[in-house]
Amino acid sequence: MKHIGIAIAGSGSATPSSKLSNHGLSDIVETSDEWIRTRTGIGHRRLSAPGESLTQIATQAGVQALEMAGVAPTDLDLIILATSTPDDLFGSASQVQAALGATQAAAFDLTAACSGFLFALVTASQYIRSGAYQKILVIGADLLSRWVDWSDRTTCVLFGDGAGAAVIEATSQADNLLGFQLNSDGSLNHCLRLAARTEAQELCSDVSIAQGNYAFISMNGKEVYRFAVQKVPEALEKNILQANLTSDDIDWLVLHQANQRILDAVAKRLNIPSEKVLSNLANYGNTSAASIPLVLDEAVRAGKIKPGDLIAASGFGAGLTWGSAIFRWGR
Repeated sequence: MKHIGIAIAGSGSATPSSKLSNHGLSDIVETSDEWIRTRTGIGHRRLSAPGESLTQIATQAGVQALEMAGVAPTDLDLIILATSTPDDLFGSASQVQAALGATQAAAFDLTAACSGFLFALVTASQYIRSGAYQKILVIGADLLSRWVDWSDRTTCVLFGDGAGAAVIEATSQADNLLGFQLNSDGSLNHCLRLAARTEAQELCSDVSIAQGNYAFISMNGKEVYRFAVQKVPEALEKNILQANLTSDDIDWLVLHQANQRILDAVAKRLNIPSEKVLSNLANYGNTSAASIPLVLDEAVRAGKIKPGDLIAASGFGAGLTWGSAIFRWGR
């Protein structure tokens, strides 16, 4: 039986048109452009307007990725939508499938917060390596603005909305996913979460239920920072070693775009020079599952990332979850 590997055939991205600058935020909460930039590296974030949906921007990113890959929607076998903010709590992947016209594809949501795209990429690779599917669209998309407390300056300065996508396909050539690692630690869930909020409601004399909604995003920034700068380099170092590579072999370091200080600290730990670290954090803020495919797509379209380039990537965030992968770009 011929070995089946994976290739990344195309990428795409989409963001809402509305832009909120740090100066604009200073009219909402007590903050300043200098305070936000020095602590996070963020200058602007894109926010979805009323009437804009996650399905819309996820579909736009998917269309771009399919066009770059030269793959028709009807050729897709599977769509995996990594999101924590679906339009429908039962899932939005099927809505994306219908919007794309991917009539032959199964579709499901995957939730791993800011690690979601990498978890979805690894999941897709296993379907392909097993021979079950040939072409898979992986999308990372989130509209975190829906769940931000805009009076809380510790969180509202961080988050933005966006979507990114990649087409993953089977290849009989060298497998372009050289290694990966997925991790979770639920004991740290309280550090970053979007928790259910319920109120007791009596249905009849002896039956009560918890009628629910969700609270706003809450975060312990110091703990998340400490977690990220420890766990992310450890995971990437293991991946690099397992792939019989060194840090010098890495062409690009692509991390979840959460905080510029985290990006800098991880790169320093891995001895990867700053010119190899991709960052678009200043323009978009933290877009959760969208952040890695969004920065990848921009770098591909700008001509930075070229076919054959070796990428070390890591996502980390709520759960707490973290994942890493080493892969080559292109077919």
